[in-house]
Parts: sequence; structure tokens; C-alpha cells
Amino acid sequence: MSTPRKILVTGATGYVGGRLVRALLNDELEVRIFVRDRSKVTDQPWADQVEVAVGNASDFETTRQALTGIHTAFYLLHSLNLGPKFDEIESEMAANFARAAAEAGVKQIVYLGGIANDTKTSKHLSSRARVGEVLASTGVATLELRAGIIIGSGSASFEMVRHLTHRLPIMTTPKWISNLTHPIAIRDVLWYLSHAAQLPIPVSEVFDIGGPEVLPYSEMLQKFAKLSGLRRRLIIKIPVLTPRLASHWIGLVTPLPAALAKPLVGSLISEVVADPEKSINKLIPPPTEGLLDVNDAMTYALTRIDKNQVQSRWSDATAPMLPWQKAQSDPSWAGEVIFKDHREVITEAKIIYLWETIEEIGGETGWYGSDWLWWLRGLMDRAIGGVGLRRGRRDPKTLRVGDGLDFWRVEALNRPNFLKLYAEMILPGKAWLEFRIEPINSTDGPETVKVIQEATFSPRGLGGQLYWFTILPLHAFIFPIMLRNIVRSAKRKEYFKDS
Repeated sequence: MSTPRKILVTGATGYVGGRLVRALLNDELEVRIFVRDRSKVTDQPWADQVEVAVGNASDFETTRQALTGIHTAFYLLHSLNLGPKFDEIESEMAANFARAAAEAGVKQIVYLGGIANDTKTSKHLSSRARVGEVLASTGVATLELRAGIIIGSGSASFEMVRHLTHRLPIMTTPKWISNLTHPIAIRDVLWYLSHAAQLPIPVSEVFDIGGPEVLPYSEMLQKFAKLSGLRRRLIIKIPVLTPRLASHWIGLVTPLPAALAKPLVGSLISEVVADPEKSINKLIPPPTEGLLDVNDAMTYALTRIDKNQVQSRWSDATAPMLPWQKAQSDPSWAGEVIFKDHREVITEAKIIYLWETIEEIGGETGWYGSDWLWWLRGLMDRAIGGVGLRRGRRDPKTLRVGDGLDFWRVEALNRPNFLKLYAEMILPGKAWLEFRIEPINSTDGPETVKVIQEATFSPRGLGGQLYWFTILPLHAFIFPIMLRNIVRSAKRKEYFKDS
């Protein structure tokens, strides 16, 4: 019997990668994932079904080890948020991966890039095309699938359409909003990717993938408005709105930070339409029921959102040098300082309801009091290029390690006792917010628990220390209210559910 084919997925903590892992497992394939941080996948429903390799795609040795014994490797990495030289970083990372794949004996690389068939293509799309060339440069068969706008619950492109349409009945937009696009549903992207893992022989070629419709981006907005029961949007085209200005405008209106919106906007400058001469359908036929059109893809995505069944989200992926993560604390040799705001309360509320309340924090639930101050802090963060508060959360009830949560990220989670959030807002240092629930053993009274809420800040330089003392009055106002309302909310849950 032949050895089972083993598949490697990079970017498994990202939007497409997280869903692809599930699709490959549903096809009963043997999967290994390559991640920087093992803890980021511990809460994934497929975590115990995959082999985990830990390392960095920029490091040759850990990449080669991850690729050893692999037949097909999926390259789903990008560096959109790594500053103006992101294209150089992407090329270097791809070159390292390609060299490691060749040395490890990988038979097939599958790469998801972007459609780039216009001489005026953006720097982002040009870089994606260059990555495909680099991956194929060492002789390993490289199948490159190029997609345009991906429509799916939680995708950055769909979130941009959704929030622009909901929040702006009248829009001033660049004139190139009328350029043609070729959207494809995430369901169909996964169809092609998962079948690429099962090709009988390695293939080295570039294919475009797109749905059944080609339409202007402006018409996508109108279709979404109609599906949502909204009036037709009034779109006013102006010639002076550059990609940079448009990305900042989108950063203020949608949950997407300007750093992520900029490459998405830049991609609209050129017409992103699949070339029929590069169709993949001869190699991998489409689903028997056909590809989803734009209306069906949007309806399916909205249904997933309404049912809180979003598998992955654009905010799931993190990069080591995002603009809002550049702040470092003072090193230990420089006399590292740690500031803490520690608060605790003893309560008879049940642990189960306390934990439910804590795990629902942020997003639509809010921060249990003083929400206008949280909103103002988020607005300030977005104004200087941070993620802000509108990023929300993937699911309103449950969290996973690695989830984006407003301007925090879930760093650690241990139900029903511990939640640790890391701040991704722009700060002169590093900050965390923790919640702990500790049972108190009692033999002569009602059962009680201690709820601990602790904010920790590790400043960078004098500016970081001044920042901490400046916001102390706000902490003295916000944090006692938050803890008190968490306990009150838990008691209300207990009253209504147990009565």
C-alpha cells in the first residue's frame, strides 16, 4: 500500500487557512499545520486532529522541518501590514519557503494569490504575483490560484462591503469604484483548494478562479443593500480620493484598520477579472451544483453571521510587526517596570454565570459600563492608525485563543476560571487585561468565589510611564464599574435561568 499523502497548511490561524484545514479533514486527509504559536490553535475544533509544527516561515530550519514528509504544501501567507517594504518581505519569505520545500522533497506547492492581469495593478497585487514566481523558482511544482474579492462571513472584503453599505446611505467614492470585479464565494475557493490537494500528479501552472458574475464594485454595494432591505445607496464619484485617503476613510467607517484597507482599496484601481484562458475548471471541475453567484454568496455569509457560525475572521491572523504591535516594553536590563491595577470582589454568584458574563465581554455586549469612554479610546486609536474598537468579535458568546476582541486579542483562556487579553491598540508599551475566578472553600456558610480583575502595563521609556499615570484617573472610574457590573450581570443570569 502507498504511504498516505500528508498535507501542510501555512496560515492556519488566518481566514482562509483555518477553513481549509477543516475542509481537508472532512476529506479525510492527513494534515500538518505550520504556526508561530501553538497556543493560537488550541481552541480550534480541529486542534486534536492535526499535527502541529511550530516555527516561522522566514526561518529556513524550522520551515524545512515542517515540510519534511509533506507531499502538498499550501502557502497562504502574506505580509500586508508590514510597512512600505512588505513586498520585499513577502518575496524573501517565499524564497525561503521554496528553498526549504525543494530540500525537503515536497512534490506540490499550492499558493493562493490575487488576480493581476492589468499593467496598472497595485503594489499589493504585483507582490502577490511575484510571490508565485518565487515559489516556483526552485523546481517544486507550484499550482497558483489567483482570486479576486472573496465573499464569506468574516472575510475582510465582505466586511468592507457590509459596513460601507450599512453605515453610508450616501457615499463619496473614487471614480474607479466602477471598475469591474470578479467575486468568488469562500465556499468555492475552498472547493478548488481542497481538490488541489488531491491531484493525481503535481501541476505547475497559474489559474484564475472567479464566480459566475463580473460586475462593478459599486454594484456589489447595491446588491448588498437590496439583500439587507436597505434603500439603494447614493454613490458620488470624485477624482481626488487617492487609495491612501480612501483607506483612512474606510478605516473610520468600517472595522478594518487603514493598514489593511489600503491594499484592498489599491486592488480596486485595476479591473480584477479572471482570465478565461487561465480557467482552472478543466483541471478541477466546479461543484456539481455550480458556483455561487454574488447574491447567494452574500446570503450564505449573512446567514452564518446571523447564526453566529463564523468559522474564521479577517482579524484572526496576526503578524509580528503590525503597526499597533511595534511598542515594546523596557528590557529587564534597563530596569523593567510593571504597573498593575488590581481589583477583586467576593460574591455568591455562581461560577458558571460569572464566566458566561466575562466571556461575552466586548463587541455588541460592550465593556460593562462607561462604554462611551471605551468608544472614545477606540476612536483615538483608529485616528493614529490602530485597530480601534469596532473590530468587534468573531462570536458573541464564546472566545478562542487568538481571537480579535475589539482592540484586544485573546492571549490565554482556561474555562471557567481565566481570561487574559493582550492590547493591540497603539501604546507606549504593552498592556494586558486579566479576569480570574477563584472558588473560596467554606464549611459554615454559602459558597463564595473571588473575582479578580487586573490590568497590567509594561511601559516603554518615560513616555510609557507618563501615559500610565495620565490614565490612572480613568482606570479609577472605569474598572470598579466594570467589575461591579460583571457581578451584577452574572446574578441576573442566575436569577432568570434558575428561577
